[in-house]
Amino acid sequence: MLEVSDLHVSYGSSQVLFGLSLVVHPGEVVVLLGRNGAGKTTTLKSIMGLLEFKVGSVRFRGQELKGLPSHLICRRGLGYVPEDARIFKGLSVRENLEVARRAPRDLQSAAWDEARVFQLFPVLEELLARRADSLSGGQQRMLAIARALMGNSDLMLLDEPSEGLAPLVVAQMLDKLLALKSSGKTVLLSEQNLNFSLRLADRAYLIDKGEIKYESTTEDLRNNEQIRKEYLML
Repeated sequence: MLEVSDLHVSYGSSQVLFGLSLVVHPGEVVVLLGRNGAGKTTTLKSIMGLLEFKVGSVRFRGQELKGLPSHLICRRGLGYVPEDARIFKGLSVRENLEVARRAPRDLQSAAWDEARVFQLFPVLEELLARRADSLSGGQQRMLAIARALMGNSDLMLLDEPSEGLAPLVVAQMLDKLLALKSSGKTVLLSEQNLNFSLRLADRAYLIDKGEIKYESTTEDLRNNEQIRKEYLML
């Protein structure tokens, strides 16, 4: 579904990504794992067209995305949930969901609408009339994911969904994302929470200083203590 090849990205004169490559197949949950500053967010922003790159390729369903603005990439079938949620804080929960509504590109597939979103996040149904800025951090993160689902994307990019959440809320978020995985949703997420990632993802890419250092199934990564210590432990 997604193929990133030889991606080089810079912020001004500072290069951040060095020849990064990865693939995501339909129905997979793939995690990009690494410490803070490793290049995870830069990778997702580059895929989504939020950062320009001159070297490399991003292909979605065989079509090149390089050079396309973000709104056209979204229309191709990619959804993006940034780490800071970026919900519309002056709008209600209902309005946040409504503004993102799009019909699925494949009319044969089950659409994500309010009823289906509320099955995944029942707390949002109870908060429909509330302004988004009155929600807790965990509720705002759930709203951001729900809003992306209302766009009926084929592939969702999730940037550090567990970051900054209390342990109980992280456990709740994991349960919700496991349910989303069971629905067949294809997801590429960035994370530094190893346990969270091992329970959720099918495959993992370890990124360090802008380069992919290791690729495996999460089961293989779970059994490779040396790699975990080298690239993930502080």
